[in-house]
Amino acid sequence: MTDTIFHKILNREIPADIVYEDAYTYAFRDIAPQAPVHVLFVPKQDFATINDVPEESAVVIGRLATAAARYARQQGFAERGYRVVMNCNGDGGQTVFQIHLHLLAGAPLGHFGTPR
Repeated sequence: MTDTIFHKILNREIPADIVYEDAYTYAFRDIAPQAPVHVLFVPKQDFATINDVPEESAVVIGRLATAAARYARQQGFAERGYRVVMNCNGDGGQTVFQIHLHLLAGAPLGHFGTPR
C-alpha cells in the first residue's frame, strides 16, 4: 500500500495532535475541523477503503467505533451526543485512502441534508 499522510502521522514523520492510541488504533485532531471536536480514528492495519475490508477483518471497523466511543466518554460528551462518519471513495467524500472514522461533536450537529 502507498504511504498516506495517515501513515506518516502514525510513524511520527509529520506532526499531528494525537489524542488517542492503543494497540490497534490511533486518533488525531482533523486539521480542517467540521465541528468543535473533529477527531480522525485510523486503524494501524492497512485498508484503502471500507470496500477493501474483508469479512474476516471486520473487527477493524468495530475497533474504530469502540475507540471513538471510549474517547467520547473520556472527553465527557458521550451523553450529549456525537456523530461518527466513514467516507468511501470519491463520491462518498474520501480524500485519504486509508480507512478512517470521523468523530464530530461539541455542538448540535443537526440532521443530514438532502443529497446534491
